[in-house]
Amino acid sequence: MIAGVPKETCPGERRVAMVPHDIPRLARLGLEVLVERGAGLEAGFTDGEYEDKGATLASREEVFSRADLLLQVRAAGANPQGFEADVALYRRGQAVVAQADPLGSPEQVRRAAGAGVTLFALELIPRITRAQSMDVLSSQASIAGYKAVLLAAMELPRMFPMLNTAAGTIKPAKVLVVGAGVAGLQAIATARRLGAIVFGYDIRPAVREQIESLGAKFVEIDLGVEDAETEGGYAKEQSEETLRRQREALARQVAQSDVVITTAAVPGRKAPRIVTAEMVSSMAPGSVIVDLAAERGGNCELTRAGETVVEGGVRIVGPVNVPATVPYHASQMYARNVATFTASIVKDGALVVDVDDEVVRETLVARDGEVVSARVREILGLPPLPSSSAPEPTEGAS
Repeated sequence: MIAGVPKETCPGERRVAMVPHDIPRLARLGLEVLVERGAGLEAGFTDGEYEDKGATLASREEVFSRADLLLQVRAAGANPQGFEADVALYRRGQAVVAQADPLGSPEQVRRAAGAGVTLFALELIPRITRAQSMDVLSSQASIAGYKAVLLAAMELPRMFPMLNTAAGTIKPAKVLVVGAGVAGLQAIATARRLGAIVFGYDIRPAVREQIESLGAKFVEIDLGVEDAETEGGYAKEQSEETLRRQREALARQVAQSDVVITTAAVPGRKAPRIVTAEMVSSMAPGSVIVDLAAERGGNCELTRAGETVVEGGVRIVGPVNVPATVPYHASQMYARNVATFTASIVKDGALVVDVDDEVVRETLVARDGEVVSARVREILGLPPLPSSSAPEPTEGAS
């Protein structure tokens, strides 16, 4: 069985799905690995390094035509500009493992199903203990949280730490991090390491201990919401009334902050609006907002994805695809996730789709010409698949 690693085609995407270090792990699964020439160059990995680890270099056309299993960073809806070209190269029966934005772009999953590929969407990895080493959202979010603080530090016209100098004492910057998921916690830790006074807020009271363990102060707001967390550990989508009360309670904290980093997101939905234009106007000139939810519409009302907006002297940064700006380590972490996931679907050199395995079942979104994910089918308005046609465990090269 052949695994193929093509070069990413989404504009600005510098990551690669597999790094040389993990090629031997795929070989131990019985896979021969084809890598498109130049696939890892932008991430810092040369063609020679791939060859040294046992991979074979090939053209893009060869990778798509020969591979039984394609390993990508972005496919389907996660690569809107390049997906048309990929669909033209897919083979019926081919398997694809990638981020695919199945909940945000379900029509592209339907397209992939129409092309006859078996598509695994890594965003749907369940948040269970066994799957932690496969969780691409968490690994990439940790990079985004780290980089968000560096972006803020570059934009802020002051330093983060307190300094005692011959010219006087410099007060530390005040940083507010909204959302204490993986990205938010990494942002808190990074801002603290830079010497800032950090405040953390999340609608889930249960994360208070995590925020405080990193040396930040928890912003406590009673919104009267008892169940704010999904079974998978994500924040639940809240009503507009709850969001309104949250904005009112956060307004004072935002006004006192030099930096606000927002990370709140709900999978498959637009990002909740937390920071209003009025709240931005209350911040001191020179303050900075870094909105990590920019690609999903933004947590700040004034965010524009891919741009830096200046309003009343406040700089609102809306970065997109932040992990791709640290492509070397982002690719290392992603590749480790992918290699571990691949071990759950490849046995003795053959593809084994075992839907009794929760990880396989939840990530499998398209197969045999059908959209098979219940969540994606519901979004598309498709009826549930009859139990008699539910996918059965199968073995084979494709």
